[in-house]
Amino acid sequence: METLKIALDWTPNVNHLGFFIAQEKGFYHELGLTVSFLNPQEDDYQITPGKKLELGLADLALAPLETVISLNNKSNRVDAIAVYALLQSDLSSITTLASSGINSPRELVGKTYASYKARYEDTIVQELVRHDGGQGDFTVSYPEKLGIWNTLLEGKADATWIFDNWEGVEAASRGIALRSFQLAAYGIPYGYSPVLIAKKEQLDANKEVYKKCIAATQKGYAFAQSHPEEATAILKNVVSERDRIHIDLAQTLAVTAPHFGENGQHGFMEPARVHAFLHWLVNHELEKEEILNQTLFTNELLS
Repeated sequence: METLKIALDWTPNVNHLGFFIAQEKGFYHELGLTVSFLNPQEDDYQITPGKKLELGLADLALAPLETVISLNNKSNRVDAIAVYALLQSDLSSITTLASSGINSPRELVGKTYASYKARYEDTIVQELVRHDGGQGDFTVSYPEKLGIWNTLLEGKADATWIFDNWEGVEAASRGIALRSFQLAAYGIPYGYSPVLIAKKEQLDANKEVYKKCIAATQKGYAFAQSHPEEATAILKNVVSERDRIHIDLAQTLAVTAPHFGENGQHGFMEPARVHAFLHWLVNHELEKEEILNQTLFTNELLS
């Protein structure tokens, strides 16, 4: 059996469902693989998924596409590449409580934004505000990553970045009204998130193993779409007790499943979409032009 460790980008949630189904239904095992998952809750997110990949603590890591750019352009460069997009659509947004009275991004000026301290994050939110005509700055706070959502719910921050198909569904399940601002609506061509990332050296040396992992994972996401009741039961078994209580898991799957991909396109990354994001970063002087010539993603492992 080949063994692979995958570092999750967050505590288990609907975005990861294809992986957990592939494990539960034996899809990995059928291809001679043993796959385990590193939950960031185990170390309270002290080591990011990208860092776990860099240090060799994980064979694959889940993170936004920005992490691939960061790994390839840091001083101690890591030759990393995205190999699978979990979602075909950007299901995230910058979000406030409806009760906050914030009705548009420009009204975030003078407010507090709870940040994950991710690459480009704070600048992206600044551009969101400016695109909406906002002048001036907002305050950025950096709570513990796994507690950021709660800072919004508790009124300790005025806005943060969420997944509409997870925290957004939780809010709806709990009767909490949100107001959300999608990046695309404000001229920001955001890339894929999360993506599955590998080191190129390991990928080249073990390509067949990685292809098997991807094939089983694709099968897991397809199963989630075609067997929602069983998929929801599997999801219930892997999420935290808190999430089982507060989130309508059947609803979060219903919202998410159409975005896993269709017609065998699970995991696919559209080159034009990636390049639009890269050009946006360069045009806004967040990265140098060299990123436009780097191989940061591939669809060659997809079946």
